[in-house]
Amino acid sequence: MPRRQDVARVLVIGSGPIVIGQAAEFDYAGTQACQALREEGLSVVLINSNPATIMTDRHVADRVYIEPITLEFVERVIARERPQGLLPTLGGQIGLNMAMQLEEKGILKKYGVRLLGTSLAAIRRAEDRAEFRALIKEIGEPVPESTIVTNPEAALTFGEEVGYPLIVRPAYTLGGTGGGMAHDAQEMREIVTRGLTLSPVTQCLIERSVAGWKEIEYEVMRDGAGNCITICNMENIDPVGVHTGDSIVVAPSQTLTDREHQMLRAAALKIIDALGIEGGCNIQFALNPHSQEYVVIEVNPRVSRSSALASKATGYPIAKVAAKIAVGLTLDEIRNPVTGTTFAAFEPALDYCVLKIPRFPFDKFATAERTLGTQMKATGEVMAIDRTFAGALLKAVRSLETGRDGLDHPSVEAMDDETLREHLAAPNDERLWVVAEALRRGMTVEQIHALSAIDPFFLRAIEEIVEMERELASAPLTAERMRRAKRLGFADAAIGRIVGLDPLEVRRLRLQMGVRPVYKMVDTCAAEFAASTPYYYSCYDEENEAVCPPGRKAVVLGSGPIRIGQGIEFDYSAVHAAWQLRGEQIQSIIINNNPETVSTDFNTSDRLYFEPLTLEDVLNVVEQEGEIEGVICQFGGQTAINLAVPLSRAGVPVLGTDIDQMDRAEDRERFDRLLVELGIPKPPGATATTVEEAVAVAERIGYPVLVRPSFVLGGRAMEIVHDEAELRAYMAGAIAVSADRPVLVDRYFLGKEVEVDCVADGEQVIIAGIMEHLERAGVHSGDSIAVYPTVTLTQRQREQIVAYSTKLALALQVKGLVNIQYVIHGDQTYVIEVNPRSSRTVPFLTKVTGLEMARVATQVIAGHRLSELGYSPSGAGPGARCDTPQGTGWLWPEPAERVAVKAPVFSWQKLTSVDMGLSPEMKSTGEVLGVDTDLPRALYKALLASGVTVPHRGTVLFTVADRDKAEAMALARQFSDLGYRIVATAGTARALEACAIPAERVAKVSEGTPNIPDLIRAHEIDLVINTLTRGRDAHRDGFIIRRTAVEHGVPTLTSLDTARAVLTVLSSLREGEETGISAVQDWV
Repeated sequence: MPRRQDVARVLVIGSGPIVIGQAAEFDYAGTQACQALREEGLSVVLINSNPATIMTDRHVADRVYIEPITLEFVERVIARERPQGLLPTLGGQIGLNMAMQLEEKGILKKYGVRLLGTSLAAIRRAEDRAEFRALIKEIGEPVPESTIVTNPEAALTFGEEVGYPLIVRPAYTLGGTGGGMAHDAQEMREIVTRGLTLSPVTQCLIERSVAGWKEIEYEVMRDGAGNCITICNMENIDPVGVHTGDSIVVAPSQTLTDREHQMLRAAALKIIDALGIEGGCNIQFALNPHSQEYVVIEVNPRVSRSSALASKATGYPIAKVAAKIAVGLTLDEIRNPVTGTTFAAFEPALDYCVLKIPRFPFDKFATAERTLGTQMKATGEVMAIDRTFAGALLKAVRSLETGRDGLDHPSVEAMDDETLREHLAAPNDERLWVVAEALRRGMTVEQIHALSAIDPFFLRAIEEIVEMERELASAPLTAERMRRAKRLGFADAAIGRIVGLDPLEVRRLRLQMGVRPVYKMVDTCAAEFAASTPYYYSCYDEENEAVCPPGRKAVVLGSGPIRIGQGIEFDYSAVHAAWQLRGEQIQSIIINNNPETVSTDFNTSDRLYFEPLTLEDVLNVVEQEGEIEGVICQFGGQTAINLAVPLSRAGVPVLGTDIDQMDRAEDRERFDRLLVELGIPKPPGATATTVEEAVAVAERIGYPVLVRPSFVLGGRAMEIVHDEAELRAYMAGAIAVSADRPVLVDRYFLGKEVEVDCVADGEQVIIAGIMEHLERAGVHSGDSIAVYPTVTLTQRQREQIVAYSTKLALALQVKGLVNIQYVIHGDQTYVIEVNPRSSRTVPFLTKVTGLEMARVATQVIAGHRLSELGYSPSGAGPGARCDTPQGTGWLWPEPAERVAVKAPVFSWQKLTSVDMGLSPEMKSTGEVLGVDTDLPRALYKALLASGVTVPHRGTVLFTVADRDKAEAMALARQFSDLGYRIVATAGTARALEACAIPAERVAKVSEGTPNIPDLIRAHEIDLVINTLTRGRDAHRDGFIIRRTAVEHGVPTLTSLDTARAVLTVLSSLREGEETGISAVQDWV
């Protein structure tokens, strides 16, 4: 069938900010789909609120709207752009839910918009728990015994009838949000109450648990003519009971018999056909390991997290093909872009093993509940490819960047036998290391299987690794033994640790023995056809399949798995670098291991190596490629920066800013000397390597102090301490975090934080923009609301920032990007830190200024001067330029009638037992952007897009720390003047009464009932303003109040600055007053 001719313009709905359960896989899918639609001659309109994505770049769609994904804003985009078609299946659960709302409210009918691809009826059948269950039964497929509930009482009744444990699955949610496994009536009531709150249709499925069965997934595709194929089948190593996003997943499945595989494949094709899906679909099964009994667990009628994994595992471009099916093409008409000659109507062949391991945020949240269940907790994932399961497993382990390169773990080794057995039965993020340790202690595969329900096949593979550890420790390191260890995935560093050699010495010995990796191809067809855009993985096999043409070439290091502190903002810059290198006629080579990203898409670079980002693996690729211009480290976040010095020492050229200058910015003493030379002030402070040194520094400079380990990203282990006792407690933990690095102790100034991103070439510095944080210093910049252009800075302060930024970038001889953070205290501007690399604000500033920073930085790295590229300070206004003997810096022109606000997005609902108080340590998982003509409107959009919706009337709870009471009174008066009812705890209520502000006193948790959590559960509180007291343990009142509010969807603000921002919106925008909408193409 030719593509449908009744559609010329298509609206694509994005997935919004990155949260746990919905990460960068939708940026990759959306970007691929937009390209596919434009290939077919269609005009594409995109709405998405996430500025950190490639998807929201001006060149990806014809019209890009970075607006909140709400009914109001999507309707306004439809009214303005008049698309004839809507593609909702590429924006995850957010996109699907929005399509359902548009249909239910009659908006699609009103504007004559047709749904493309999978019909709404099919989506409803897959997403609505009752309809899905009825359909599956109708076609004769088995489902677990279950019921649909809309209130907790019905769930409790079902529990009494069938017994526990039971699984709770809220309808129309992502990442298992609000769900869980209930083992008794009390847990059932808690989980169902939360799940109903978080389900958009207030509906939960309660089903009999099949925990312990194998979980198998099939990624399937169907076109409008009814042609169906399976693209990939995947097996969860963790049994049913662990969310698939938190599970270790292998493709293709390793333990199914052919009969089981054919049985589940047939069922998957039967289900996608019965649903009438047009496009991609993910189907999850539970398979009884002791029989061939199976049940259908879930169907996702859209591109999903598993689709990204299946796509990267096979090379089959699922999102691209799904987009073309949506506009009427059939599988046999769509060309496979990887081979360039075959068509999409084929099932990929895998002659290798792919492994996905999730990346968890527990390094950030020490108090989080680490036990894994049906609600997802991972922030990202890594993927590894090898010829063997063991090889892929160890490759994936070192890709995680958790400080482990093998299956040994000090904290697991310290466990007693009983604790070890408990961790086998109730898995957490360290389960791989627990299994390995159990094997070392003599537990058998059968005993571990009985406790963990992990299939013996996988346990035997781990046993093989443990046996090799023993062999390496007890026998000489011969060439044959070295080769066997490398085939099992052992890193040079891991071998060195066992045999007592330095990793580079192991490498030298290995090369001397002739033990080198070869590179194999991922091409969708197991080399049956020639491939035009393949990608590669390493293994210790015989034949090398990598083709490395001669000519100019450079390696771009990616940023690895998404985690708090390092998100897709860095992948964004790496992608732009790869694209620009092509424009410079330089072959672009990307090394990365994250299957969710655009950087690991098949056509982003000239060559892609799916490898861990370690010194060994990068050196292997460099050796394979031969003569290269160098490696670009500045776009891959701290992951890539950490490799810059080791690569340079190994003789690999590092492109961009000189290694010594990067060290000068990172090394505390060298940086302090530089600031003295330049006459730039910084908060007083010093380094300390012992507790007593830290105490002495703090005594000298005065409390409060900001303490942190050196060389960190995302404020890891950063804290404000107010006295010696707190400092000693911090040092006891932080020194252990970075024993080989000093701890920095600085005076903490309670001032305004400001940051800049610059592009420099050693002679000229372009300051792309000055961003002002609404929260005062002390809240991590990634968790602050950022405003561009600045709204409160004086002309003198702006001039100071331009001058300091210019001097610093020129003194450090920056070639490419640099991010500089300042704090303004009193009338003085102090430098906090300088990062000579890409930052998380680069995509945000790129969108709102029109200066494509990563692209321009790559041009500089490739050898161009900014002046020859046409950039000149001649147009800079008064105070926006600084001339020095070394060169000139200038501020990029700011928009006169547009304000942009970047707001953080948190995933508190997924992380139980975590305190949501803001601090110098970063906690947000994503970000959104609001742009309008003034600050209140832009702020309103950003808050709305981030999920902070405050009604124009209702009840505000104030419960603030003593040090904040005076400041909080002014805010409470404003809320009261706007007509809000104020309730407060005893101490805050007394302060309010003293200021003649009407307030009702409410009971703390410890003061009996009804208390604050009771009122929150009863929906009697609409906004919580709660600042932190010193202690943060889970039994304190503030912690319980904050967690209860989060779990019941009540906006909770822990910073008075954020509360002030909310008031700005409420007092400036009357209810019903409209904001503007605008496309990125209209901004610059």
